[in-house]
Amino acid sequence: MTTAAEQGSSGMRKDLIVYVCLLALAGIQFVIAYQDISASQMFVRMLIVAIVEAALALLFFMHLWENRGLKWFVLIFTVAVVLGMQYGWSDSFRLVNGVPWAH
Repeated sequence: MTTAAEQGSSGMRKDLIVYVCLLALAGIQFVIAYQDISASQMFVRMLIVAIVEAALALLFFMHLWENRGLKWFVLIFTVAVVLGMQYGWSDSFRLVNGVPWAH
């Protein structure tokens, strides 16, 4: 059996590892921002770092690494929301440009 002190130090170690990882990812974003690269390359690199940072935050702060069912629920719900948002793009373009036969 582990004691409360051993569990506390293990939890603190995990907190510090996640904190250092988040700081490193923020530093990587800072380095990417000051590179002399095109806007599309910067967008892709920043997006990749942001996805990794968001995944780490979700797994740690929402305790998703502990509960497999909750992890699948969040994944499926997120995909459904993104697909639902994509469904509305065609209507948005129609509202901006008008119907094709009106011109």
